[in-house]
Amino acid sequence: MNIMPKIILTSLNARYIHCALGLRYLRANMGTLLDETVIQEYIVNSRPIDIAEDLLSTQADIIGFGVYIWNLEQTCQVIKLIKTIRPEVTIIIGGPEVSYEFELEEIVKQSDYLITGQADLVFADLCQRIIAGHLPNDKVIQAPVPTLNAIQLPYAQYTDEDIRNRVIYVEASRGCPFKCEFCLSALDKTAWPFDIELFLQAMQELYLRGARHFKFVDRTFNLKIDSSLRIMQFFLDKMGENKLFLHFELIPDHLPEKLKEMIARFPPQSLQFEIGIQSMDPEVQKRISRKQDAERTMNNLCWLRDHSHAHIHADLIVGLPGEDIKTFARGFNQLASMHVHEIQVGILKRLKGTPIIRHTEAYGLRFNPDPPYNILCNDLINFENMQRMVRFARYWDMIANSGRFSSSIELILGTTAFENFMRLSDWLYQQTAQTHKFSLERLFGLVYTAMTEILSVDKELATQYILRDFNRSGIKGAPKFLYGKQNTVGKRSANPAQRQQQHTR
Repeated sequence: MNIMPKIILTSLNARYIHCALGLRYLRANMGTLLDETVIQEYIVNSRPIDIAEDLLSTQADIIGFGVYIWNLEQTCQVIKLIKTIRPEVTIIIGGPEVSYEFELEEIVKQSDYLITGQADLVFADLCQRIIAGHLPNDKVIQAPVPTLNAIQLPYAQYTDEDIRNRVIYVEASRGCPFKCEFCLSALDKTAWPFDIELFLQAMQELYLRGARHFKFVDRTFNLKIDSSLRIMQFFLDKMGENKLFLHFELIPDHLPEKLKEMIARFPPQSLQFEIGIQSMDPEVQKRISRKQDAERTMNNLCWLRDHSHAHIHADLIVGLPGEDIKTFARGFNQLASMHVHEIQVGILKRLKGTPIIRHTEAYGLRFNPDPPYNILCNDLINFENMQRMVRFARYWDMIANSGRFSSSIELILGTTAFENFMRLSDWLYQQTAQTHKFSLERLFGLVYTAMTEILSVDKELATQYILRDFNRSGIKGAPKFLYGKQNTVGKRSANPAQRQQQHTR
């Protein structure tokens, strides 16, 4: 009797709530090996030795790893442990982090095979060849772009636990016709849609199983308006008493009237739009091959804010070639004045394979050589100021994007949003020397102190607004920073490094 091999598909996710959509595509397309293939996911902050122990306990013959920017180093550690303990286990890796510029990567050296590109169909074929003893001549296997109609959809691979507790990722199309040089999608030739009937049937099945939160990963959901309308109508018909939540990534300057009419029909707390602005400077946009009509973009954002219930998440990128802090601030202030719900301040990353590298010499781009490959400095923003912007982005997430200070943020930003928040950010770091692990009550105290002492907000008004936020925060008891003797700032020293030395004495 032939003993079938055991195949594990795995990845280290950033958080438990995330599901690896790619693993589910691979399992759905395993063919005759489907029953022998199991998905096991982990969290990136788990100890590599614990993950290795758990994987080895399955007695798997083949283990496939999805490798991403956030898990490269930890995945490599897991693979090295497995190969040390059981070198006979066949290790196959794939994913965007090892599909380009992989030649010198340690994780490739440790693995048996690497599949570059979209491995939906190639992974199963490779497993069949390994099992049959017909081993490939080459370690690196380039997967051709698959015909989408040939791919089995992955949605049946979501478990009941996934549907109850995790974000359900879906995609109605792949690829992107735009060539923004910071993005891996710049390497695509166009966007390809999945069969709309099959896709909606799969969404119906997920819905009947209890899925209510759908995050679309399409780069350009509103590229083909007819398809966008059909998908949105499908979910709108199911709203009724159900609380559905849909996340879409939109092209900012493409919002025709038919789509506006559809969007306006969705109830509060049911739609979130991620809208990549990236830069408001036309010259910067042109330099990175980003085609975007600025006036139409602003008009569309205003319409969404004023005439729909959609939650607007707008992206800006720090460090693009030719953009200094002053021009970034101008774009930031424009968005802030429009009262979009979230401004995601991202730091430019040099993702492997992206064309942004062509500007390296001309604009003095210097990137971190290790993940996440964030920009360290360029010819217009030195390292010190880039670090200030990194802290600005972190504090902005904690204070503005978190929604915890939804009343106070109005007073903090005033009429010069970027400049005021940069003052708060610089002060906050000067006082604390940290960007993480603030207790919520301490953060409230720090923000209140900054409002009244650094930003010169009227104390009575600041107290009124901060109390409104504090009372919604879930913190028990009265705020000590207002009524108690809590030192929310701490002893100051000349610089963060000196404070850190004091703490270690």
